Amino acid sequence: MTLEDQTAPTTDTAGQDHSTRGSYVAPGASFDRDMNYIDDRITRDGRDGWPVEAGRYRLIAARACPWANRTLISRRLHGLEDVLSVGLPGPTHDKRSWTFDLDPGGVDPVLGYERLQQAYFARFPDYPRGITVPAIVDVPTRAVVTNDFQQITLDLATEWTDHHREGAPDLYPEQRREEIDALNRWMLHRVNNGVYKVGFAGSQDAYETEYRALWAALDELEERLGRSRYLLGASLTEADVRLFPTLIRFDPVYFGHFKANRQPLASMPNLWNYTKDLFTTPGFGDTVDFEQIKRHYYYVHEDLNPTRIVPLGPDLGALLEAHDRDRFETDTWGPGGTAPEPPRPGEVVDPAHTPLHLGAR
Repeated sequence: MTLEDQTAPTTDTAGQDHSTRGSYVAPGASFDRDMNYIDDRITRDGRDGWPVEAGRYRLIAARACPWANRTLISRRLHGLEDVLSVGLPGPTHDKRSWTFDLDPGGVDPVLGYERLQQAYFARFPDYPRGITVPAIVDVPTRAVVTNDFQQITLDLATEWTDHHREGAPDLYPEQRREEIDALNRWMLHRVNNGVYKVGFAGSQDAYETEYRALWAALDELEERLGRSRYLLGASLTEADVRLFPTLIRFDPVYFGHFKANRQPLASMPNLWNYTKDLFTTPGFGDTVDFEQIKRHYYYVHEDLNPTRIVPLGPDLGALLEAHDRDRFETDTWGPGGTAPEPPRPGEVVDPAHTPLHLGAR
């Protein structure tokens, strides 16, 4: 694929949370996310020139970013840690790029880069779009392969199956893909991106329109989750992987910072207990770093928070309290599926950034 193939003119007027375009709010305008990504795929047959190979690629996924959080969850659930390495940028970035400031010397130990931007420029020297996470980089060439967050998790579920752990769940079962895709499209526009449409609205009218649309969608999900343990029944699917990163950020960030403040998620019984359930499910909550999440949003979005003060709250200890989701029929991992192993030592979230610690502040 050439650069021209994927750089059609953008209608993005307000930047992206996971990019480095500068201003996030365009006065008088609605938020319009640029959905043009490097759409190369890593596949079993290598039809795009990128065959699945153990050890060849590196997933770059900042814990702060909800879109990247999906890929960290998918990688854990499928047990791909030994075949797809991970690089974790810090929670903040400047107008140029995400940086590897958490690594010794501020350099990714595999790629040798200080900035993710370098991997993009290694393939496209004049790359004109945001330097986004998640991104998958080809280690031999140190060049970006794809940043198409919508497709990456689907390919991890379907193209990397030869490397899945024994007992990996089928998160994208063939007989339900049409249903999963429809739900995911709806959630993307109404919920996952809906919170950004509220938070980055450039006018009162745009804000109120998007606020009402977001809460109508959350009310619909509240009702849906009153009928089954997970979004599509008794077992986890790709849809749950996509919804969780938005819900877990709602009370700490979107409620106040994005003014999505009709009520906290903790006041909605089904959504809140569903969030608590997933948070304590292996592969979900153990990918979440609340300190990085809050620092990213409150520090990077100067349009919304010019003082860059990061709030101490809310108390997140309630995430560890019992949930009520056991009242539903449950087959969490699907037929023959099992829970993933605990995170690798180098990938464990700092205990000081977890609800057990934060709830005591």
